[in-house]
Amino acid sequence: MSKWNEDIIHHELNLNHFRVTIFGSARIQENDPIYQQIYNLAKEVGKHNIDIVTGGGPGLMDAANSGHQAGRTNNDSQSVGLNITLEHEQSANKHLDIKMQFEQFSERLDSFIKLSNIVVVAPGGVGTLLELFYTWQLIQVKKTERKEIIMLGTMWPELIEWIKTSPLKNQLMKEEDFTYIHLAKDNKEAMDIILDKYNSYKLISL
Repeated sequence: MSKWNEDIIHHELNLNHFRVTIFGSARIQENDPIYQQIYNLAKEVGKHNIDIVTGGGPGLMDAANSGHQAGRTNNDSQSVGLNITLEHEQSANKHLDIKMQFEQFSERLDSFIKLSNIVVVAPGGVGTLLELFYTWQLIQVKKTERKEIIMLGTMWPELIEWIKTSPLKNQLMKEEDFTYIHLAKDNKEAMDIILDKYNSYKLISL
């Protein structure tokens, strides 16, 4: 990891802010209802003086960063983007307070883990699945502290059902691996979990 990124991450961690990371597709456009859903969720996060972290690019990342910017009136919360250099360049969106640039997915993923207190997984493809399962694995093997993973929307219940009827049923996983996985059908359910963890974090941080 570059010294520049290391310095930023070190500075951010010293601020002791609570951070919600939102993973989701770069391909979902502004006219899609899912884009608006993520915009509204991030707007609520911003209203509560909670930082947000995304991949910093287009699609649902832009929805999250722009929604957060719209919601954070009169507070000092931050919108953070962890951009990745790709063959077909992914440009950073215009709603970031802090931007980091990564050449390697592995370093970027590790940075997400360091900065996140809780994770929301919105609809997405291979990249979003990678982020989901990487986070899940690190929690499972205790390479990071427990983080709640909120799987938002209708595309996730069938995946969780398959995991339970195949890997879990064949004893390749344990029931306890699901204790920090939450299926949220809408923003209200997601925000209830986020605020519960945020309030606990504030009590510990006093």
